Amino acid sequence: MQWWRPSVGLVSAAFLFAAAGEAQVIPQERRAFNEQLLRPSGQVVVPLYEGWYENPDGSYGICFGYFNLNTEEAVDVPLGADNFIEPSEFDGMQPTHFDRVPEANYRRHFCVFTVTVPEDFGQKRVVWTLRTQGEALSTPGKLLPPYYLDEPESGGRGIVAPVLKLEADGPEFQGRTGFTASPRTVAVGDPLTLTVWVDHPAPRSWVGWTVHQGPGQVEFGEAEIQVERADGMATTTARFSEPGEYLVRVQSIYSTTSFEYHCCWTNGYVPVTVTR
Repeated sequence: MQWWRPSVGLVSAAFLFAAAGEAQVIPQERRAFNEQLLRPSGQVVVPLYEGWYENPDGSYGICFGYFNLNTEEAVDVPLGADNFIEPSEFDGMQPTHFDRVPEANYRRHFCVFTVTVPEDFGQKRVVWTLRTQGEALSTPGKLLPPYYLDEPESGGRGIVAPVLKLEADGPEFQGRTGFTASPRTVAVGDPLTLTVWVDHPAPRSWVGWTVHQGPGQVEFGEAEIQVERADGMATTTARFSEPGEYLVRVQSIYSTTSFEYHCCWTNGYVPVTVTR
């Protein structure tokens, strides 16, 4: 099994594997692929451990993202033998849909889900394994001091995560742990209206929609929206190609350049049942 562990704040990373309890870097010329060489299709998706943060109740959030090395090809991997988290009690929230390399200034998908571990988790680890293009890659998440993340704001840079709502009278939430809204139902091919209310001290915020989990493709009217007011809203539509259970993800951040600082944004999730 090969290990992939990122350096926090950097797009580049190193393959690691367990050897006598130590982590050893595999030289670049011996890697299964070179992460500097993006291709239109046929490349793997790399699961990434982003870091961790402490929650107000004393538990911890271990944050994961991914790097799809394809500039044109999205990849889908159902939950199961090719997409799982160990220990199994933490399995199930990882994405099954992996968008291609973004066209924006950020080049990968930052902290798209979080695993919450208890206060006494100590030096145990949560491992996400993802198999694409016949290659199984694993990334271990641990509560290592160098990987500590500011959440939900960074005092040094004055950055703060937007406060979101997914329903007009719904609860407000903030930060990468996110919130899962009440389920929606729609028929295949029919438009589902999705709205997010954004409250942020900055005059403008970015909102991005995508499919997090699901058996089919999802077409968004607008996948990326700039909210031009500090207390504005963003609305899009989603059309689903196949019936089944989906989870749609929304992220909001002041500016996509802030992803590179690993602070501060908010995740939200909308379950959708798609009927025939």
